Amino acid sequence: MKVLLDACVWNGAATDLRSAGHDVVWSGEWTTDPGDEEILRRAHEQGRVLATLDKDFGEIAIVRGVAHSGIVRLVEVRARDQGRVLGEMLARLGAELLAGAIVTIEPGRVRVRLPSQD
Repeated sequence: MKVLLDACVWNGAATDLRSAGHDVVWSGEWTTDPGDEEILRRAHEQGRVLATLDKDFGEIAIVRGVAHSGIVRLVEVRARDQGRVLGEMLARLGAELLAGAIVTIEPGRVRVRLPSQD
């Protein structure tokens, strides 16, 4: 699956996901931060699920109606666990994400907002 990791996601998650066969771009490698809306736009244009720690992306997608190819928000997930947790969610909810779901993952809880709920 194609994934764009926000710069706030641990860079080791990119290595973990690539090792699992995912096509990963980590925005922390970019020379400048283009801002949240541009990151979300790039992810959507490239058909990438956006993974972040930042709640602003969900707000941009829901409140402003900005198109996206799925958003995963990690809440209180240890840095070293982020790649594994993301990999598990991509395997479990990949189709829903690509259809525009917004998934929030916290220890002991996963919330899925399907696009029909927007």
